[in-house]
Amino acid sequence: MLKVGLTGGIASGKSVVGEMFVVLGAHLVQADRIAHSLMQPGEVVYNEVVQHFGREILNPDGSVNRAKLAELAFGSGSGEGKRTPRVEELNRIVHPAVIRSQEEWMNQVGCQDRRAVAIVEAALILEAGAGERFNRLVVVTCNSEQRAERFAARHKIDLESARKEVARRMAAQLPDEEKIKAAHFVINNSGSLESTRIQVRRVWEKLRSEADQNRAS
Repeated sequence: MLKVGLTGGIASGKSVVGEMFVVLGAHLVQADRIAHSLMQPGEVVYNEVVQHFGREILNPDGSVNRAKLAELAFGSGSGEGKRTPRVEELNRIVHPAVIRSQEEWMNQVGCQDRRAVAIVEAALILEAGAGERFNRLVVVTCNSEQRAERFAARHKIDLESARKEVARRMAAQLPDEEKIKAAHFVINNSGSLESTRIQVRRVWEKLRSEADQNRAS
């Protein structure tokens, strides 16, 4: 089995690229979905997050309001009302549990299929110090304006607000230049979907070949 990390900055198109890999035959799990499940009421991570950030992050039904948590984590406002970013505090709670879940998932995939290409899609693989857990790292990039446009469309906000929010969140991530240095493969998602699909196919052929070689050795 080949363990692959799929990463990139916010709104770079990681999920789109991940879906393309799945169509070609990859197994994929999204770290964001793992984190979401771990923050359900009753989970250990949920309890720790509420303890550290307060009940103000909760909806009336007790579930985590992700927008309120993001506001506390990434900081907001200016002047006297400015909040200090607490994203590192949040990551210290969430990352270890997410990484454990990823490892369990990859082990299960490997037991079921020794030729598998198991892909973990996560924005903060390098920031969490988890890069060495993977055999190969794929980094997805795009230009800054496309990033803002995609974020605006996803969250249904105006473009200027999206630019500010993307900049705020990108400040908590490694710049693309640093991610690219650590990458085995880079997929530029700035062009058309077909251009991205062609790049994904090329990378997939190499990953598939490596997975087959691993099984044979």
